[in-house]
Amino acid sequence: MADILKIELPSIESAIALAGVGEENIKLLSRQTGANIVLRGQELLISGTDKQVDLVNRLVRSLEYLWQKGHHISTAEISTARQALDAHREGELQDLQRDVLAKSRRGEEVRAKTFRQRQYIDMVRKRDLIFGTGPAGTGKTFLAVVVAVQALLANEFEKIILTRPAVEAGEKLGFLPGDLQQKVNPYLRPLYDAINEFIDPEKVTSLMERGVIEVAPLAYMRGRTLNNAFVIVDEAQNTTPAQMKMVLTRLGFRSRMVVTGDMTQTDLPANQASGLGVALQVLKHVEGIAFCEFSQKDVVRHPLVQRIVAAYEQYEK
Repeated sequence: MADILKIELPSIESAIALAGVGEENIKLLSRQTGANIVLRGQELLISGTDKQVDLVNRLVRSLEYLWQKGHHISTAEISTARQALDAHREGELQDLQRDVLAKSRRGEEVRAKTFRQRQYIDMVRKRDLIFGTGPAGTGKTFLAVVVAVQALLANEFEKIILTRPAVEAGEKLGFLPGDLQQKVNPYLRPLYDAINEFIDPEKVTSLMERGVIEVAPLAYMRGRTLNNAFVIVDEAQNTTPAQMKMVLTRLGFRSRMVVTGDMTQTDLPANQASGLGVALQVLKHVEGIAFCEFSQKDVVRHPLVQRIVAAYEQYEK
C-alpha cells in the first residue's frame, strides 16, 4: 500500500528554494528515491512505498537549514545530502551548510556545496601549493579567488596574482586590436568577474594600479620571484610542461599557489603534452603539495551542466 506524506513549508520563498529552477530539485529527488513528489504552493506531497517516502522526508529535512532561510538549493547540495545520509554523515552535512566562507557584494552567502569543495577550501586555506582539477562548474577557480580575497583583506598576503595561459598568444592574438593588455583581457575576464563579486570594481581598479591585485597572462611570470603573494594559476591544462615548471618555481617566501585546470578541456595542439598532466604525475609523491580532484557530482552550475559533463564522461570511456 502506498504511503502519502505532506510537508508544509513555511513560506513561498522556502518552497521556491527547495524546488529549484523549473522544479529541477523536485525532479531530482523523485529520480533519486523513486517517490512521486508534487509541490502545490507551500505544500509538498510525497507518495510511494514507506521506504521511498521516508527517504524523501529525510532528504528534505536534511536540507531544512537552507530552505528555511530561502537559500537557493543546488542539485549538488541534494546529491551531497544523499551521500551524507547513506554514509551517516549528517553532522558533517550540517557543518557544511552552516560554514559561510564569505558574502558577495550583493549579500549572497558563499559556502561549499559538496564535501569535496569543503576539502578543497581547507587545502587552499592551509597549504602552500594546491592542485585543483576537474570539470567545469565545480568552483575550482571561484573558490580559490574567494579564499585569496579573504586572505588579502585580512593582511595575510601583500598581493593577489591571477594568471592563466593565453593559448593563442601567437599569430591569432596578433590580429586583435589594442595593446598587449587589451589583447589578453578576454582570456582573463573570468578572473576579473570572480574578484568583482567581492570587491567593488572601482576599488579593484585602484588595487590593480597599486599592484596589490595583478591579473596577467602566464608569460608575465617568467623571471620573477613571487614573494608574499597568493597566486592562482587558472586553466593550467593549457600550459606546456616548460611553462608549468616555470610558474611553479616562481613560488617565493610566505606565498601560496593554487593551480586549477580540467584535463578534458585542453586547447593545446594534439601532439603537445599538457604541463598540468605532467605536473600531476611528477609531483604526486612530493611532500607538502595538496591535490583535490573534483567530479561531476561537484558541479554547481546550471543542472544541465552536470548532465552534460556526465554524458561526455560516458562518451569518452
